[in-house]
Amino acid sequence: YQNFYWTLMVTVIWTVTNVTVGVTFGFLLALALNTEGFKGKTVYRVLLILPWAIPNYITALVWRGMFHPQFGVINQALQMFGFEPVRWFDGVVSSFMTGLVTNGWLSFPFMMVVILGALQSIPKDMYEAADVEGATRWQQFRRITLPLLRPTLVPAVVISVVWTFNMFNIIFLVSGGEPGGANEILVTKAYKIAFEQYQYAYAAAYSTVIFVILLVYGYFQTRVTRATESY
Repeated sequence: YQNFYWTLMVTVIWTVTNVTVGVTFGFLLALALNTEGFKGKTVYRVLLILPWAIPNYITALVWRGMFHPQFGVINQALQMFGFEPVRWFDGVVSSFMTGLVTNGWLSFPFMMVVILGALQSIPKDMYEAADVEGATRWQQFRRITLPLLRPTLVPAVVISVVWTFNMFNIIFLVSGGEPGGANEILVTKAYKIAFEQYQYAYAAAYSTVIFVILLVYGYFQTRVTRATESY
């Protein structure tokens, strides 16, 4: 049970940090691309959506190579600036960071596209009326942008949580849960229990726990925020 609770805790931390990174960067990029008079907007949209278009297992293998202790480009860059190379997969935190960076690279384009579409659907006359009333940019953001983004943003966050909670490829292909399985999440742990230890019943129990957790989360998230209900 101790091993299960550790894996569950790592999974929750993994999900929260990754979703936070994806939503934050996606939100900032969407706001930038929605700016009036922004030059080269179309080119930037295409370039920023490329990480999402590439299959995630290919991206995971590329990032694993970049984090290679001896030949990886990241350590090569660190040495160019006078830093010592890092053995990324030998430490719990550094190994966790490899997955966080890789998944962050994959997740921000989705949130950027969703938020950008929602921003462009907000009527311009609402901001014009707010300008006439003397509202500041921050007040417009709080009173107009955020409330109108909520019906789109909350379901997108729910989907992102489900994807990240079950992000098998990144953990398995980038860090492998190293060191010593300390960075395993529930789905990779279930895989190894089933196909390395051949304990299929135990693996099925893990899978059931994953399903129940995500079902309860999705239900309460949509009920509490009421983002999918019409007003």
